[in-house]
Amino acid sequence: MDTQGIENMLSVLRSTAAQATGKTAESPAAAGGTDFAAVLKNSIDKVSAAQEQANQMAEKLAAGDTSQNLHEVMVALQSASISFQEMVQVRNKLATAYQDIMNMQI
Repeated sequence: MDTQGIENMLSVLRSTAAQATGKTAESPAAAGGTDFAAVLKNSIDKVSAAQEQANQMAEKLAAGDTSQNLHEVMVALQSASISFQEMVQVRNKLATAYQDIMNMQI
């Protein structure tokens, strides 16, 4: 798992919390961190690329391409499936966190 992305997300959340409490804080991009949206988009792009590669391998195997190994195709398909499930869980956690923040009393 990419811990650098998680650390970057935490720095964005800390910065946002500091701004909400009235403390001045540098933006994550200015502080040397990466933008939360960029990290999220990069992760989604990686999942999409893994799915596309697995689908192409499966299509080649189904078409009779002898260079494709069944074992490798099945591993690629399973890996893409797990990556997608992980992405869905992250989305669910983000949606829950957003709802929790929106329901806070001010």
